[in-house]
Amino acid sequence: MLKTLERVPLDDAITFDQLTLDPYPIYKRLRAEAPVLKVEQIGRIFLTKADDTKLVKDNPVLFSSDDPKTPMEPAFRAHTLMRKDGPEHMAERMAMARSLSPKTITQVWAPLYRQLAEDYVGRLPRGETVDLFSELCGPIAARILAHILGIPDASDEEMQRWSQTLIDGAGNFAWRPEPFERTDIANAEMNAHIEAMAGTLKAEPDASALSVMVNAENPIPWSQIVANIKIAIGGGINEPRDALATIVYGLLTEPEQFEEVKRQENWGAVFEEGVRWVAPIQASSRLVTEDTEIRGFAIPKGETVMTIQASANHDEEVFDHGERFDVFRKKNPHQAFGSGPHHCAGAHIARRTVGQIMLPVLFDRFPNMTLPDPSVVKWRGFGFRGPINMPVTLN
Repeated sequence: MLKTLERVPLDDAITFDQLTLDPYPIYKRLRAEAPVLKVEQIGRIFLTKADDTKLVKDNPVLFSSDDPKTPMEPAFRAHTLMRKDGPEHMAERMAMARSLSPKTITQVWAPLYRQLAEDYVGRLPRGETVDLFSELCGPIAARILAHILGIPDASDEEMQRWSQTLIDGAGNFAWRPEPFERTDIANAEMNAHIEAMAGTLKAEPDASALSVMVNAENPIPWSQIVANIKIAIGGGINEPRDALATIVYGLLTEPEQFEEVKRQENWGAVFEEGVRWVAPIQASSRLVTEDTEIRGFAIPKGETVMTIQASANHDEEVFDHGERFDVFRKKNPHQAFGSGPHHCAGAHIARRTVGQIMLPVLFDRFPNMTLPDPSVVKWRGFGFRGPINMPVTLN
């Protein structure tokens, strides 16, 4: 079958650095001209249309998560559940599901979220200009996650450093040595901390993910318990952190929308639009298990495709003016949390922490917050993306 199909075109001009600095113009061009394209420097076939990215995510038999060429494995020093399928993936995912369930979120975590939000927002100085990214978005995401995972003794600084180091390593598709050198150090630190906390939680169990896993009647192997906690550290800070910073930028650069949102208090829609507009997790890899085709192109067994959900969330066939932040768009079927078996396990947490708690608390205290100079905000990231600074005046 594949012999009669067209080969996927190869691009040798798109670079990792271009994708890190500003990928959206590239994705817009690819959607129009080459929606199925092998990018030589990344070593993967990019899929930039929404139909194709969803098709791949929803078919784990044909498109496996077990990509042997991903930088995630050396970054985490583990074969994590993110790279597994079927019963093995489900067993590890379900091992900590009880700590992330809607019931546990409502009964245990939501009151803590609100207390922490009030505390961290309350520390911000009225009338001053501060970097909201470093003063609030990162620290509050780190503190909430530390409690959920069962490692509250880890400092905000440690949690943020570990998370960013893992993200940099997992997204190191250029295979540069320096990110892996940093993940080696971070892994050693996390291993020691998780092991110490496990002993405490066996003696005094709680609702945290680590406690649920180590006290299970039939626990998964210790190596995978540790890997699960690391995966959550790697993805559980950047998603709410970057979503919050992105939404603040979006609202403060669209003052009419900002005023209407405050009037309606429709923070849930604000959250969904923020993660659509700039998806915190931009791309995911899948290993092709059998010869297949996409849009008439031959995709051979053993090839790796990359679903670019950042591009899917701007697809002109799905979204009007997808490049714009528009809280009041009529439909928003974004793929920021993926789909299929690997749909983000932390989606409920992110929606609750950012959409239902952080945004109302933040803008209740600073309803006239401004962004004096949007041009100084820097955006970075290929696999994971968000602003890395957010200088706002707290009015």
